[in-house]
Amino acid sequence: MTKTITYHSELTEQLIAEFPNLTWTNWPQETGNTTVTLKDMQQQALDRMHTEEPDWTYVAARYRLKELYETIAAERFCEVREAYERFPETLRYLTNENIYSHELEAGYSEEEQRELAKTLDPDLDKQFTFLGLHTFIDRYLAKSQDNKTVELPQERFMIIAMVLMQHEPKNVRLTLVKEAYWAMANLYMTVATPTLANAGKTHGQLSSCFIDTMGDSLRGIFDSTTDAATLSKNGGGIGIYLGKVRSKGSSIKGFKGNSSGVLPWMKQLNNTAVSVDQLGQRQGAIAVYLDVWHKDIFSFLDAKLNNGDERKRTHDLFTGVSLPDLFMEKVEAREAWCLFDPHEVRQTMGFSLEDCYDEEKGAGSFREKYEVCVNNPKLSREEVPAIDIMKRIMISQLETGTPYMFYRDEANRMNPNSHRGMIYGSNLCTEIMQNMSETTVTEEKTKDGTILITKTAGDYVVCNLSSINLAKAIPDDVLKRLIPIQVRMLDNVIDVNRLEVPQAKLTNEKYRGIGLGTYGWHHLLALTGIRWESEEAVAFADELYETIARLTIQASANLAKEKGSYPAYKGSDWEKGLYFTKRGLDLHWESTINMVKQSGLRNGYLMAVAPNSSTAILAGTTASIDPIYRKEYAEEKKNYRIPVTAPDLSSETTWFYKAAHEIDQHWSIRQNAARQRYIDQGISFNLYVKNTIKAKDLLALHLHAWKEGLKTTYYVRSTSSEIEECDSCAS
Repeated sequence: MTKTITYHSELTEQLIAEFPNLTWTNWPQETGNTTVTLKDMQQQALDRMHTEEPDWTYVAARYRLKELYETIAAERFCEVREAYERFPETLRYLTNENIYSHELEAGYSEEEQRELAKTLDPDLDKQFTFLGLHTFIDRYLAKSQDNKTVELPQERFMIIAMVLMQHEPKNVRLTLVKEAYWAMANLYMTVATPTLANAGKTHGQLSSCFIDTMGDSLRGIFDSTTDAATLSKNGGGIGIYLGKVRSKGSSIKGFKGNSSGVLPWMKQLNNTAVSVDQLGQRQGAIAVYLDVWHKDIFSFLDAKLNNGDERKRTHDLFTGVSLPDLFMEKVEAREAWCLFDPHEVRQTMGFSLEDCYDEEKGAGSFREKYEVCVNNPKLSREEVPAIDIMKRIMISQLETGTPYMFYRDEANRMNPNSHRGMIYGSNLCTEIMQNMSETTVTEEKTKDGTILITKTAGDYVVCNLSSINLAKAIPDDVLKRLIPIQVRMLDNVIDVNRLEVPQAKLTNEKYRGIGLGTYGWHHLLALTGIRWESEEAVAFADELYETIARLTIQASANLAKEKGSYPAYKGSDWEKGLYFTKRGLDLHWESTINMVKQSGLRNGYLMAVAPNSSTAILAGTTASIDPIYRKEYAEEKKNYRIPVTAPDLSSETTWFYKAAHEIDQHWSIRQNAARQRYIDQGISFNLYVKNTIKAKDLLALHLHAWKEGLKTTYYVRSTSSEIEECDSCAS
C-alpha cells in the first residue's frame, strides 16, 4: 500500500533542508498505515537517535511542536500562524477561565499587551530538544480543568516576565519585561520550577524550598509539622532541623526516661510528606537534619535503610547530618566522640551546644563548650569511636544515597549575616544556607473568655532560585547583560510571592535572600575542550565563578541604590567589608567593594547552586555542576521512554564527556572548592562512586571535601542505588 504524508509534508521538507547531515533514507519508514501522524513522525525520529546522529531529537521536537501548535490553534479557533499573535485575547480568555490570575490582565493595559505580543518569537521554540519540549509541555505549560494544554512555550516565558515585573515603575516596566523575556526565551537562564510552573496562575507559590527549626515542645513540633504541610501542598520542598528536640530517654517535666526522641516526629513528618502531595503532582519532599553529637544519631542514620525494624524506618524522608570540624578531626585521628541530649545540656549547662560553632578553623566556642560538656560528671553521655559513626553514615549513603553532609562550622564562619543568627542545617537539596531560628507560641486567656495566641516569628528560610545556562550564556558572552535582569527577577519574586506561612514571608522580607545558580557546567567544558580531570578545569571554575559572583554582587548593589538595602544589612559582613576579606577578595574587587560600601546591598544572600535537573532538561544541557551520567541513555518516567544523548555530542566533544562514575571524584571536589570560595551560600554537590568502593576511599573523599572548605555534600550516588530526584530546587 502506498503511504501518503498528509499535512506535515511541508515541515518534513524544511527539516531535511535544515538537518542535511542526518540520514534521511527511507524517511518516513513503513508503519502499515495509509496516513503518517505527527506522533508517528516523532517516534520514528526518536528511534533513529544515537550518538552518531543526536540531532534527531530536534527533528522529533519539531513534529511535537507542530502538534502542539495545531492543538492550541483548534482550542482558540484560529489559524496556526495566528496562535502567538493573539496573545492579548489569550490572556483575557485564560483569565476568564480562572487559569491565569486576574492581576495580569488588570495590571497591563491592552496596548501594553499588544506591545509585548510583538516581542514573542516563535522561532525560539525551535531550540528545544524533544525531551526538553516534552518536559515543558507536560509539567509547566498551563492546563485547563480537563488537563488540556492551553499555553504555548513563549507565552509561558512572557507571563513569568510580566508577573515578576508587574510592580516596577510604569515608565520602565515594559523594557524590563522584554529583558526578562529575552533572558528566559533564549534559554540563557531558567527560573525555579515553582516559578516556572505557577507564575501568573491562580494557585501555587514561586519559591523552591523552605527551612524550619523545630522547637523542643509539643506545640512547637506540631506547629512545625503544620507549616511544613501548608508549604508542601503549594509545591515547596522542606528542610527541618531537629537538633533542638530532646533525645530518647530524656526527661519530660522532670520525669526521667519518658521522651521517645526524634524518631516518632520523623515518622510524623514522613506521613506528612506522603499524605500532603504537591498540587496533586507528586508527594511532598522533606529533609531532616540532626547534629552528629545528638544521642539519637544512630537511629537517625538507620531510618532510611531497607532492612531492620520497619517501625523505625522513614523511607520517604531525606536525612542530613550536621558535622562540626571537631568531629571530622576525631574521625581522622580515630578518637572517641561523645553523644549528648540537647535538653539535658540546656538544663544542666545553661547553654545550647547547637548554638555554638568554631569561629576560626581549629578554635572556637563549639569545641570549647563541647569539652566543658565532656568534662562535666553531672551530664550523661554516650562515648563511641567517631569512626563508628562515620561508618554508619557511609553504609547508609551507599544504600540510600543519604545522609547529606552539612559542615556547620564552615557554613557559619562564612555566613555574611552571622550578626543576626545561626545556620543549623540546609534545605532539601543542600545549597541554601541562611539564618534559622524556631518560632515560639504563647497563649493568653482574656477576661472575656477568648484566647489570644501569639507567635514570635523565627527565621523561617525561603529559597528563591534561578540559574544561568552556562553552555549558552558563556559562548554568547551575555553575562553582563543577563545577571542584572536575573537578580532583579529574583528580588521581585520576594514581593509578588504568595506565602501562607507568615514567618516565612517575614524572613523573606528581612534578608531578601536569593539563590542565583548555574547549570550546564559539563556541557560548557565539552564545548570549550576542557577535560574534567584537569588543572585547567579547576582554574576555569575559579575564574568563571569569580566573574559571576562579582556581577551578582554589583547587580544587587545597584538594586540597593534604586530600592534600598535589605533590613538586616546593618552590622552584616557585607556592610563591614568582612565578606570580602574572609575570602581574600582584594585584587580586581576594589570597585565592587566600593559599590557595596556606597550603595549597600539589596539581598542578604545571593548565590546558591541548585541541582536543577528538571530545568536543565528543558534547556537541553547538563544538570548543575554535575558530570553526565553517560553519553547515551533513556529518560524513563511512568508514561514515557525517551532516548537522550549528551548535549552537542559530536566527534569533537565526545572526548570531553567522561561518565560520572568513571571520574576521579577528587577532581570534582577541587573544582567545587574553587567555586565555593565565591558563593555565599552552598552548592548541591554529588559524589559519584562505584558500589565496589572501599570504605577508606569513600572516607578519603569526605575528608577531602571537608578540608577543601565545602559546606555540604549532597547525594552519594553509588552505581548500586536508585535515588529519587528532587524537583523543588530545579531552576
